[in-house]
Amino acid sequence: MPYNEKLADRVREIICYTHKNIEEKKMFGGLCFMVNDKMCVGVESERMMVRFDPTLTDELMEKEGCHPMDFTNKVMRGFAFVDIEVLNTKKKLEFWIGLALEYNAKAKASKKKKK
Repeated sequence: MPYNEKLADRVREIICYTHKNIEEKKMFGGLCFMVNDKMCVGVESERMMVRFDPTLTDELMEKEGCHPMDFTNKVMRGFAFVDIEVLNTKKKLEFWIGLALEYNAKAKASKKKKK
């Protein structure tokens, strides 16, 4: 199923306002926004993936529409899915993207694969 283009446009607008080193990659059936060569936010058809400070995981899981990311049947601390229904205002979307961008400044980039 394709990613939600309207949500992707909203995410792009917010990220591009403050950051220049942005790359969009299609992965996991969605669109991932890489900021400074690091995974930041992803958009799927009905939810958004957010990467944030792992120490905030337990607190953020209490928020409406937030679910643990478990691609490998193992919960990944510092990553969550947020249902599209709760991203219905710019302020709510900015909250989640803000968390991702704040952590992005501190996060380590994945090691580059040798060609």
